[in-house]
Amino acid sequence: MLEKGTKAPEFSLPDQNGVNHSLKDYRGKKVILYFYPKDNTPGCTKQACGFGELYPQFTEKGAVIIGVSKDSVASHKKFEEKYGLPFILLSDADLSCIKAYDVWQEKKNYGKVSMGVVRTTYLIDENGIIAKVFGKVNAAENPAQMLEEI
Repeated sequence: MLEKGTKAPEFSLPDQNGVNHSLKDYRGKKVILYFYPKDNTPGCTKQACGFGELYPQFTEKGAVIIGVSKDSVASHKKFEEKYGLPFILLSDADLSCIKAYDVWQEKKNYGKVSMGVVRTTYLIDENGIIAKVFGKVNAAENPAQMLEEI
């Protein structure tokens, strides 16, 4: 994981509507950049729906929520529509952003070792600097935790 106080790596990735977003688009705002393993899985759905429910409070505080996974644009669109998600979901199929933020790591599941996205949330300040890092977050608690942090 990247360290607090370092410059957040720049990215340019398509959202669920195929529109590209870059970190520099959000200068002047706090950015909650969260990485998750897969659309429509229980933990990822809890986390996304939690951010969706608290979305008005985040926008009141001037914060932007961006979810990132390696799922396709089409998968993100279905995920957004199924749960009415009001925020940006970025598709990082080539893992460029996921690797830049050091969340592509070895994972163990039922004794099997594989590479995958470790659920991680970064709070990036208005100047593009990493203000806080939350690794191996609890999917259900992370949205409320982040609202308290901003």
